[in-house]
Amino acid sequence: MKMYLISDNLDTWAGMRLAGVEGAVVHEKAELKNELDKVLADKEIGIILLTEHFGREFPDIIDDVKLNRKLPLIIEIPDRHGTGRKPNFITDYVNQAIGLKL
Repeated sequence: MKMYLISDNLDTWAGMRLAGVEGAVVHEKAELKNELDKVLADKEIGIILLTEHFGREFPDIIDDVKLNRKLPLIIEIPDRHGTGRKPNFITDYVNQAIGLKL
């Protein structure tokens, strides 16, 4: 199985290319949809790496793939600007999942 990157910036794309991961740089919702359709048709791709920007900007497209397909696995990664998450996002997520309010 292969990995494939869909990024919103050239720096992340270039870094992943150096690691041997192919990918594309897209900026618009239609471009993202077209690239995802192309990747989903390729049965050799088992993991799609997406920059976190897409998860925040276009959750409808990303969530549709995550909820309706077993493969490929979609992983959201931070870009060169870092993550947009709070420093304690894991603790908050676990507390929410078990219903703990502090």
